[in-house]
Amino acid sequence: MLGTEDTFHQEGMAVKKIGALEAGGTKMVLAVYDETMNELDRISLPTEDPSVTVPKMKAYFDGHQVDALGVGSFGPLDLNPASPTYGNITSTPKLKWRDYPLLRELLAGRNIPAAIDTDVNAAVIAEMELGVARGCENAVYMTIGTGIGGGVAVHGKTVHGLLHPEAGHILLQPHPEDPNPRGVCPYHAGCLEGLAAGPAIGARIGGDASLLPDDHPTFEIEAYYLAQMCMNLTLTFSPEKIILGGGVMNRKSLFPMVRQKTLELLGGYIQVDRVINHMEEYIVPPMLYPLSGLIGSYLLGKRALDGD
Repeated sequence: MLGTEDTFHQEGMAVKKIGALEAGGTKMVLAVYDETMNELDRISLPTEDPSVTVPKMKAYFDGHQVDALGVGSFGPLDLNPASPTYGNITSTPKLKWRDYPLLRELLAGRNIPAAIDTDVNAAVIAEMELGVARGCENAVYMTIGTGIGGGVAVHGKTVHGLLHPEAGHILLQPHPEDPNPRGVCPYHAGCLEGLAAGPAIGARIGGDASLLPDDHPTFEIEAYYLAQMCMNLTLTFSPEKIILGGGVMNRKSLFPMVRQKTLELLGGYIQVDRVINHMEEYIVPPMLYPLSGLIGSYLLGKRALDGD
């Protein structure tokens, strides 16, 4: 925090201010940065009905008179700039936000450069530019929390196509001792999110997993599912790093289990030194957590301001 608006001037020139929004299903984190990534202000708002939350967010950015805006949001999103619904949240299970024109509403009445991407794509951008994946051209960021999402960057650019990667819903083989092999996803039986996100762990044990010791059997099941995820990501995207963030991964004892099981599942097929001998450098926690998504949103706004 630098202080009041009076500090936002250098040599008589107003400093450009970039708004950043990490839009999550539970909370919205908003910040204002200058062009050199100094954080000028930050607030958090609960994610309520858009008619309540969005006017507050718009008032925040308007009040700071930001010169550009970057948004990393939960999805699915329409990320085709040529689409008339660019920047819309689409078929989200958060029903009040379904088909909501998030970017358009945030910009209403202001003509400033802006960009939007998924929250996990924003996170992988931040980790590649400033964090644990610096120097990598190809990386994947998976957030394992209330849901599971994946941000994928190939040749330094986040992957967009028909939509954007929805790696949280890839299908997995159930663990033979899983008492709930269907999982809890309302859309798919046996998908990653339904089997390995926080609510899936809670449903499996009928309680709060945070109260369990590290050696509880449910974490062996969890590591098995996350290792399948890592194997699939390795074989499909060939990333130089797989970054695992989110609340579930705060249990650090999962990392060595996931690395070992991933190695076992790969079965020697990938003959790369980092995979065979240095898994601790391949499957890693984020360096910027819990701000990876927010910093990535700032970088999206900075790129928009620079005309990239």
